[in-house]
Amino acid sequence: MTGSPTFKKVAHIGIAVHDLDAALKIWRDQLGAEVSEVCTMSDRGLKIAFIPVGESLIELIAPLRDDSEVSRFLEKKGPGVHHICLAVDDIQARLDLYRSRGLQLVNDKPSIGAEGYPVAFMHPRATGGVLLELLEERSEG
Repeated sequence: MTGSPTFKKVAHIGIAVHDLDAALKIWRDQLGAEVSEVCTMSDRGLKIAFIPVGESLIELIAPLRDDSEVSRFLEKKGPGVHHICLAVDDIQARLDLYRSRGLQLVNDKPSIGAEGYPVAFMHPRATGGVLLELLEERSEG
């Protein structure tokens, strides 16, 4: 990958919340948003609700335990935007490119995220203070 790669879309915006049920009362019940899925990622200590917005999602993220990365975020900053996720064609090539450019990564290799696709994070120091998640959507079949 050379030159300036482009991003395909904003895949989702992650919003950290203390209590997923309370957040759903706002987003679903008061704002009228459709919730497409709620999933639990026990290994990461998270419960997540997905709200479709066009081609993108709002991802409401609540901690299941005190040592999850979202717990630490909520403790330091309170509820609000946790990260922005951008879709890319080849996540490993993108990580390799960014590493070669001296950008700080949280993950050297992608792992499977809540949506079932490979994901990796870039450190906020590399992106001007924004936790950036990269996601490689793969077609079924």
